[in-house]
Amino acid sequence: MARPAPATRLTDLPTVTIGGLEVPVATGLRARLVGLSHLDREEAANGLLIPRCSRVHTFGMRFPLDLVFFDRWAAVVAIDRRVGPRRFVSHRGAFAVLERPAGGGDSAARPTG
Repeated sequence: MARPAPATRLTDLPTVTIGGLEVPVATGLRARLVGLSHLDREEAANGLLIPRCSRVHTFGMRFPLDLVFFDRWAAVVAIDRRVGPRRFVSHRGAFAVLERPAGGGDSAARPTG
C-alpha cells in the first residue's frame, strides 16, 4: 500500500533539512497559524518548522505532536513529546518550533538549508 502524499498546503511551502528529513517551513501567516491542525497524521508527513516562534497551540489537532524548540543558533532548547490537542506550549528563549507527529523519531538536529 502506497504512503499518502503530504497535504498540498505543506508541499507548496519552502523546505529545510532537519536531522536528514526535508521539512516544510511555515512562511506565511496562514501556515503559521494553522500549522498541522485539521490534517490526518499521514498528511503531516515530516512535520512543519515554524520560524520566529516560541509558542504554539494544538487546537484542531487529530493526533499528538512532538514539539522541538530551537534557539536562534538552531540548538535544541526543549522537546515536548506527545502533546495532545487543545494545549498551548511555549519555551522562553525559543526562536523556532518543529511540529512533528508524535513518535516520528529523534531527528531533531540542527536545521540546514
